[in-house]
Amino acid sequence: MTNQLNLANTLILIGSLLILGAGTLLFREMHKRQIHLWIGSYLRRSRRPNVDGTTHILFCFVDHYEPMWLGVPYDQEKKRVQRWIDEYPVLACRHTDADGHHPKHTFFYPEEEYRPEHIEAISQLCRLGLGELEIHLHHHNDTEAELRKKLSRFTELLQKKHGAMSTFPNSDKPAWGFIHGNWALDNSLADGSNCGVNNELIVLKEEGCYADFTLPSAPSSAQTRKINSIYYAKDDPHAPKSHDDGRDVEVGGKPWGDLMIIQGPLMLNWKNRKWGILPHIENGDIRSVYPPTPDRVDLWVKAGIHVRGRPEWLFIKVYTHGTQERDMDCLLGEPVDRMFSYLEERYNDGQSYQLHYVTAREMYNIVKAAEAGMSGNPGKYRNFILKPPANSRAS
Repeated sequence: MTNQLNLANTLILIGSLLILGAGTLLFREMHKRQIHLWIGSYLRRSRRPNVDGTTHILFCFVDHYEPMWLGVPYDQEKKRVQRWIDEYPVLACRHTDADGHHPKHTFFYPEEEYRPEHIEAISQLCRLGLGELEIHLHHHNDTEAELRKKLSRFTELLQKKHGAMSTFPNSDKPAWGFIHGNWALDNSLADGSNCGVNNELIVLKEEGCYADFTLPSAPSSAQTRKINSIYYAKDDPHAPKSHDDGRDVEVGGKPWGDLMIIQGPLMLNWKNRKWGILPHIENGDIRSVYPPTPDRVDLWVKAGIHVRGRPEWLFIKVYTHGTQERDMDCLLGEPVDRMFSYLEERYNDGQSYQLHYVTAREMYNIVKAAEAGMSGNPGKYRNFILKPPANSRAS
């Protein structure tokens, strides 16, 4: 009997240690991947309301487009850009949405990597109706004054020299979307690097930014608590990461705070698990090591990102780093080709779903149309407020 009790106690101890070890491992892994920043919001998320009739999928592909990535020789920069000019039209023109549009690529081009010849090359795709240019920026230990100079100089240059910027109604002021380099919007990285400007949301808005498209940033420490949302953020000019929360854009609502934030999907992918146990983070990042499979596309839809009160319009924003050689075979080849095919086969039957390929500017316009109470086919509102830039074929 004593031996049996000792054996039972030993098994209980071993089981307890295994549970404790697994719990410790899970805790460490969650903090390593910064899941603790947003898991509460994920667990509390509400389901998208049921929709009678057609669900419209607004699909936007944004690109942290960095030709000078890793400081390569100039000839390599040119090859990176030229590959997009040569191959993207071939890929895109094989696919169409419910409105007859081909997939559109939004090139968020870095201010610090400006070369006029690269902008003119990308403009070839814009004139074909296959994309538009917006603003990307990497900066560190910056100041408000210097940030304003960079944004003002770059956007004016893109508008006047290249015709690459939209403008606000009844104005010649450039209107542009933004993605922050290294995810550090509003000085949001935990170590304070790669920004330095605590009132960045205010600066962006005042300089002409119509919406930010940086998020999600998981597993970065810049990831916000608020996820799978389209919302307005109000800047605290004395504190970082003011967009950690905000007020949802809603039908019949009005602008609030300082800047609209349009997020992409952030989910847990239980069909793709680390060690067969822990789910991978689904953050809409498309690259060779994480291709856009049908399971991932379905998760983007399941994220249910919409303007409150208009659940039949679903907004999907995915992203990539398009000039990295290791990923271009994926982005310009079979994996993304299959992604577009799956979107068109599964989510464009004309009854349950209609698919609409949009640029970042068009997505913003459709968000504002929903806010203004518009309904029906969102494809009608691609140019609701901001018109296409001069170097882009009119939608």
